[in-house]
Amino acid sequence: MARADLLVHLVRAAKSGDDVELRRSVDALIAEERSKDHHLLAERLQEALRSNGSGGRNGRIAPNGSLTGVDLVHPTVRLDDLFLEPETREAIAELIEEQRRIEVLRAHGLEPRHRLLLTGPPGNGKTSLAKATAEALLVPLLVIRYHEVIGSYLGETAARLAQVFEAARTRQCVLFFDEFDALAKERGDQHETGEIKRVVTTLLLQIDEVPSHVVVIAASNHSELLDRAVDRRFQIRLRLGPPGPEQRMAWFESLLDELGQRVGMSPQTFAKRTAGASYSRLNDFTEDLRRRLVLDPGISARRLVSSRLTRWQHVTAAHRDA
Repeated sequence: MARADLLVHLVRAAKSGDDVELRRSVDALIAEERSKDHHLLAERLQEALRSNGSGGRNGRIAPNGSLTGVDLVHPTVRLDDLFLEPETREAIAELIEEQRRIEVLRAHGLEPRHRLLLTGPPGNGKTSLAKATAEALLVPLLVIRYHEVIGSYLGETAARLAQVFEAARTRQCVLFFDEFDALAKERGDQHETGEIKRVVTTLLLQIDEVPSHVVVIAASNHSELLDRAVDRRFQIRLRLGPPGPEQRMAWFESLLDELGQRVGMSPQTFAKRTAGASYSRLNDFTEDLRRRLVLDPGISARRLVSSRLTRWQHVTAAHRDA
């Protein structure tokens, strides 16, 4: 948001008594000052919010990035490194453009989309996509550590979640919930306790109130376990499945470029022999080749690819028949 527009929003919210909009405007102002490395002013603004009863010091990320329940990551994974379906790549490109041109949208009374739900079987790039999105936006990735957030006492988990959101909302970042179903379980499940239901309610309310300069990405391998109210909280919903033939061929072509040798196999043949493989399995296959080539530099890349692919297929068949 242009500074003038931000200040106008702030004054209007204060004049109308709209506490929610006032908080969002101040959060956006703090995030803007942080992005300019005006940390002293950002801290003074945040302290002013606290003194008005808007949260405690426990919600602040310290200079070393420490906060209970959060890992502060500066990702190096790039979108160009990922073999995405065209529809997925287009959706992410649009989200990134909206975030980068936030001032243009707000000048027309619009906000960028900033809540993304990723579902699909494990090993197909949900975490990598979250990292690459943060890298493209040049912002840190805040990854939730569930073993520290989930407490054993009544109200403890909800309080810690509130601290995490309090810390995230005053900085430009990507807030990432992996295995989102661990927190956002279906509240109608009769086997779940009342405490879990309260946690889900708190979580969804916090997501609703996150300002648009914070990109929230949630990932789940088991979308069927998610609460029914989760879906409408997210503006973009993508399913990441196993790579199709075109993605597997592109993967193999990238591998051939790296090897710099002929291996006696076409990308089409490789794609056919790796049908059903996840991105994680393809990555394991590639890493295995790299290790053998380092430890045995004289080995034939052609023989190595053939033998490793045969071994991989035998293991896959054994798991399928088990």
